[in-house]
Amino acid sequence: MLSSKVIGESHGQDSSYFLGWQEYEKNPFHETFNPSGIVQMGLAENQLCFDLIETWLEEHPQVLGLKKNEESVFRKLALFQDYYGLPAFKDAMAKFMGKIRGNKVNFDTNKMVLTAGSTSANETLMFCLANPGDAFLIPAPYYPGFDRDLKWRTGVEIVPIHCVSSNGYKITEDALEDAYERAHKLNLNVKGVLITNPSNPLGTSTTREELDLLLTFTSTKKIHMVSDEIYSGTVFDSPDFTSVLEVAKDKNMDLDEKIHVVYSLSKDLGLPGFRVGLIYSNNEKVVSAATKMSSFGLISSQTQHLLANLLSDERFTTNYLEENKKRLKERRDRLVSGLKESGIGCLKSNAGLFCWVDLRHLLKSNTFEAEHSLWTKIVCEVGLNISPGSSCHCDEPGWFRVCFANMSDQTMEVAMDRVKGFVEDNNRGTQKRTMWNTRRRSLINKWVSKLSAVTCESER
Repeated sequence: MLSSKVIGESHGQDSSYFLGWQEYEKNPFHETFNPSGIVQMGLAENQLCFDLIETWLEEHPQVLGLKKNEESVFRKLALFQDYYGLPAFKDAMAKFMGKIRGNKVNFDTNKMVLTAGSTSANETLMFCLANPGDAFLIPAPYYPGFDRDLKWRTGVEIVPIHCVSSNGYKITEDALEDAYERAHKLNLNVKGVLITNPSNPLGTSTTREELDLLLTFTSTKKIHMVSDEIYSGTVFDSPDFTSVLEVAKDKNMDLDEKIHVVYSLSKDLGLPGFRVGLIYSNNEKVVSAATKMSSFGLISSQTQHLLANLLSDERFTTNYLEENKKRLKERRDRLVSGLKESGIGCLKSNAGLFCWVDLRHLLKSNTFEAEHSLWTKIVCEVGLNISPGSSCHCDEPGWFRVCFANMSDQTMEVAMDRVKGFVEDNNRGTQKRTMWNTRRRSLINKWVSKLSAVTCESER
């Protein structure tokens, strides 16, 4: 007999967001060995500046060799480390986070909790701030993984704050109050608001006015404010990034115990495999409990040693952040221009590793069923894995998240050629020959049909 966690369906991974990944993994694109495979545009990875990190590693071989001043530090790193983390690493993280924020915010390492990535950080915060059955309000569209990360093991519920395309998905007071009232009508105890800033999936940074509104709202309601800022170093265009901590400081709330920040090196440095994240909080009880919980997912000593050296190199971090923004902007512009050539528009973005793409004009009807049908065709026939808006709990069918920083320039060109061919065929009313056999297409259509029938209402 197994637990309800094992046999239940609350993990959130039956979303089309994850189903697209499964199809990609069966038939991944490769320029030489599988040129007709699926191009992965559903994965928010930053691979554009790996060469800068690789060059630094080549220039600092003693770091990889676990040496310091020509003396081996292997034994020190190999032995057990407590869950507080290496002081040198926490110091380097604090300085790096401050640099990203223009040194307008200072970080106290005593208020940091190291975690194995932002997934662990967000879940740990839910355990600390809420009980099973309590709720957090999250602006929608939001990252599909939150349905797993925040809810599955904690029992916390998510209530979407409905944002709309007509005002660029801005967070408004009416939307906040509406979400709060809906939660109470469902007999849910609202414990806080969680945002991603910059937004995943929109690729936009939260404005100072929105942050001021959020802090006023959460303070008035006496609930928590959580800001996931893992994309803070990806802001490549105006307006500049503004942290919730900066606005809190301006409002004399910088010591507020209900404000918490999540950060990670997965997006800004492109190191998701290193599993480096953290929680920053003024709340001593949260820091204490989260530190104890972090023993279930620590960052290895070797990883901390390596990154402490990398991030302590001021010349490297300054150059990296500047070059990263430049390359992200160039790649974003290439995607936007390529889509524009095919008559496809995007929400204006200034950050992140993706664009929020408007394909409403390609829907056969203004329904989520039509969106799923279009998504199936794009995955199966066009060979591009992109994420449908319904998986992000978008209220309007026809929007898709398209990632651009996890591939080479050549693969991007292939993707744009496929989009162009698809739109031309669609405009002519012709059918493009599928790359997959009938059995595979039938399988994914069954999945989409199941999603439409079972989860579409909840995704709306």
